[in-house]
Amino acid sequence: MTLEIAQLDANQSDFEQRLNGLLAWDSVSDQGVQTAVAEIVTSVRQRGDAAVLEYTRRFDRVDAASVADLVVSADRLEHAWNTIPAAQREALQVAADRVRSYHQHQKTESWSYREADGSLLGQKVTPLDRAGLYVPGGKATYPSSVLMNAIPAKVAGVAEVVMVVPTPGGELNEMVLAAAHIAGVDTVITIGGAQAIAALAYGTETVPRVDKIVGPGNIYVATAKRMVFGQVGIDMIAGPSEILVVCDGKTDPDWVAMDMFSQAEHDEDAQSILVSPDADFLERVRASLETLLPTLERSAIAQVSLANRGALIKVSDLDQAVEVINRIAPEHLELSVDDPEAITEKVRHAGAIFMGRYTAEALGDYCAGPNHVLPTSGTARYSSPLGVYDFQKRSSLIMCTAEKASELGKVASVLARGESLTAHARSAEYRIKD
Repeated sequence: MTLEIAQLDANQSDFEQRLNGLLAWDSVSDQGVQTAVAEIVTSVRQRGDAAVLEYTRRFDRVDAASVADLVVSADRLEHAWNTIPAAQREALQVAADRVRSYHQHQKTESWSYREADGSLLGQKVTPLDRAGLYVPGGKATYPSSVLMNAIPAKVAGVAEVVMVVPTPGGELNEMVLAAAHIAGVDTVITIGGAQAIAALAYGTETVPRVDKIVGPGNIYVATAKRMVFGQVGIDMIAGPSEILVVCDGKTDPDWVAMDMFSQAEHDEDAQSILVSPDADFLERVRASLETLLPTLERSAIAQVSLANRGALIKVSDLDQAVEVINRIAPEHLELSVDDPEAITEKVRHAGAIFMGRYTAEALGDYCAGPNHVLPTSGTARYSSPLGVYDFQKRSSLIMCTAEKASELGKVASVLARGESLTAHARSAEYRIKD
């Protein structure tokens, strides 16, 4: 199996141009998808359960008498937990415990302080009332996504987590149901696609309206999330999975090659990049990629991914590697070097940083503890991994004494009249002491 992968040199004049070409990815769905999703969202908004049933029959080949029949009982979730193989149950338990423990550290509390005269300023932190979780179904079944999305919501104090998951042909994934049980999901409904997103955003007779929708999905799900944003909050519009490995040439090339494959096997648009100052090591990794490719179950996908968007990048030294990191702002960054902590200090843009030769990105996907829902397509420049803070909102607290109201009223009056907002000014002036 022939391997094609771009080879770049950060010191060549065409480097930036070639890198731009590799990084380019259009997240905007085409007009056909936009039109189809708009029709679905409008129909669900207007007709509720009837529309959801209609689209579930059409797209998932599930013929139910009512949406209520598509709600999975708590007993059914518990049954899945009790009957999956012991090894799967133990792995889910360990992963859930670690994810929960990590996210407990993210929880923020309300705070306030009093000024000298007794006036109070602060912030009240409140969890969302209800969150919606989309989980892909059918061939793509991700119990890890259930844990990563539901557990932070529960740690944040969200009272109700509603999970939707499509079941094409009526096929239920037992590990997904078991994960919902251990993560504390309150309601599971077996619907999917744009119709599930619309139902969560607007509510139907059966599906409760949520405050925020999180979780991955296909282009129709992503387009629907974009369309209902504003009606509800969303986590992000995620692009293809990415990994950037920086190696000093001292790690087993097979390890690095398989780390690159761990993202390339996701889909043809996934991106795997290796950066190293050691030209010989880059060649050895290329040879490992070629040797190991035929051993993958998803070799055809990985081959296209590496050919379309993969790269081996030669840099002068690790300082230049850091420049490349911050230019790309990768979703996953592996620092396979002697002193990863020193390099981490210089990294400004990355979704998750995996430090050292033994820390495979795959550990972060499942059980390390930090969230695997990460910013993609360069958005790590301004956004963060999904966390407890995504399920909490903040209200400002302001309480003035009579003296402070008089003092600040004079300032507010001047500024408000400067903006020609006289009602603002007069409202503040009423509190000014003579």
